[in-house]
Order: sequence, then C-alpha cells, then structure tokens
Amino acid sequence: MTPKRFPYRLDKRWAPLFCALRVDEEDGVDVSDGALVATYGRFRVETTLDNVDRTLVTGPHRWYTAVGLRLSFTDDGLTFGTNHVLGLSISFVDKIPRVVGWRDHSMLWVSVADPAGLAAAIGK
Repeated sequence: MTPKRFPYRLDKRWAPLFCALRVDEEDGVDVSDGALVATYGRFRVETTLDNVDRTLVTGPHRWYTAVGLRLSFTDDGLTFGTNHVLGLSISFVDKIPRVVGWRDHSMLWVSVADPAGLAAAIGK
C-alpha cells in the first residue's frame, strides 16, 4: 500500500489553542502498510487497520465539542479536533491505549481536510 497522509483542516480562529497544544501543519493521520497513525501535537494514536471496525463522516458539530483534545462525555471516545465543520469518526474493534483520561478509547474523531478520503484509505 502506498502511504497516504491526511492533514488536519486547521481553523485559524483556534490558532492560540493549537499553539498551546503544539498542533501544526505537520500533524494529521497517516495510513500505510496496515497501520493508522494519528498525531495531534505531542499526542499520538497508533493501531492496525485490522483494528478499525468502521468509520463515519460526521459534522457539522458545535465548536465546543469538536475543537481541541477532548474526551466524549457519553463514552470513552477521543477527539483530535481542529475545526467543527467535518471529521471522521473511527471506531475500533479493540480499544486503543489511553491517550488522556482514565480509560482506553473505543473511538477517535479526527477533523482531517478530507474525511471521505481517509475513510476510503482505511477501507471501512
């Protein structure tokens, strides 16, 4: 598989937040050789593509639920958010190791510039 990179769509209104979290144009989601790696500043998620159960393009969302490094109030989901317009929800077969909070994560939402393209690259 040819490696594919999916950068985030950075909403410049949140530049001070991204600066504090060290999120920049180098961050995003990489899909290659059966692996998915998402970076968000100093935070990182890595899993195999076999561990992806399904994906869903979602949005728009309220800015306060979609922008920043966030945990879901309703489940153990993790958000790497850079805008509130569109993103991709990635659900996992087996939870990924905890990035923040107290529990491992069963899903990740990423606000990449091309969520449909990322879903196609993942293949689910």
